[in-house]
Amino acid sequence: MMGEYGKPGNTFSIRIEPDEDGFVGKECPNPDCRGYFKAVPGTGIADTPNCHCPYCGHTAPNDQFFTKEQIEYAQSVVVRGIMGDLQKRLKKLEFVQKPSHGFGIGVSLQVKTGSLPPIHYYREKRLETEVVCDSCTLRYSVYGVFAFCRDCGCHNSLQVLNKNLELVDKMLEVAADMETDMAKRLIENALEDCVSAFDGFGREICRIHAKQATDPPKAERVSFQNLDGARRQVNELFGFDIAVDETADEWEAAVRSFQKRHLLAHKMGVADQEYVKRTGDRTIVKGQRIVVTADEVRSIARLLAILAEDLMRQLSMTNGENAP
Repeated sequence: MMGEYGKPGNTFSIRIEPDEDGFVGKECPNPDCRGYFKAVPGTGIADTPNCHCPYCGHTAPNDQFFTKEQIEYAQSVVVRGIMGDLQKRLKKLEFVQKPSHGFGIGVSLQVKTGSLPPIHYYREKRLETEVVCDSCTLRYSVYGVFAFCRDCGCHNSLQVLNKNLELVDKMLEVAADMETDMAKRLIENALEDCVSAFDGFGREICRIHAKQATDPPKAERVSFQNLDGARRQVNELFGFDIAVDETADEWEAAVRSFQKRHLLAHKMGVADQEYVKRTGDRTIVKGQRIVVTADEVRSIARLLAILAEDLMRQLSMTNGENAP
């Protein structure tokens, strides 16, 4: 409900309506970000006083996250209401006083009213990715893939990785019922998806913790397509070993799978001397095409899920956060 227009000290409550999917837009007040996102009221944490930007993590009171369009809309509603109320009040002051007994001067007041200022209506923007937070169940929508939860501040990087690894498992199930050539291609695609998903996760989790690194700009550029290289860089930048809980055999198997993915992406799957040297794979020689099995992909997917949880926990501890 709105307060009565024209009375000093009154405040006005303007309802911001959700879009057709139930989302309400927000805009980060951080001048270096200004990221636009949306959330569904009633999901997540009830009556949380603060909001977290999904993109930069900036935290501020909820009333600082209105979008420019929402503010213009609210201002136009208030201005139109005040002008309309003012015109009504002035109309009530109209009068006509005729001269007494037909002599003298008559006095009158008439108010000419004009059209009221227009209301600046708007539509919420369409975004790319809808997320349901694993921690607080907030439904929110963002550009891109990775994001902080608006309500609880949890980052969704591990959630996104696990969803991708679930899709990999489904791809392998489909491959089991396909002819040999198609099955082989789908299994190879599943391996590439595994590596790409983990690389995206690793890059993002290092980026959001980059301030705790010995070299923040370098931390924002860490690549996880080469596991040995990523292991060295994380150790150098954050001071811990990402493979501390894995056996030597598990780590070698993971490195070999990542190298196979490199060959699939850049060498049509044909082994070169670099592959043989880096992996020590005695089942293949230079010039042969590598073989990727469904069991191998399942194994690497399980290991990557463990590595991801360890990496997130270690980085959270480095950042002084509570480990999940």
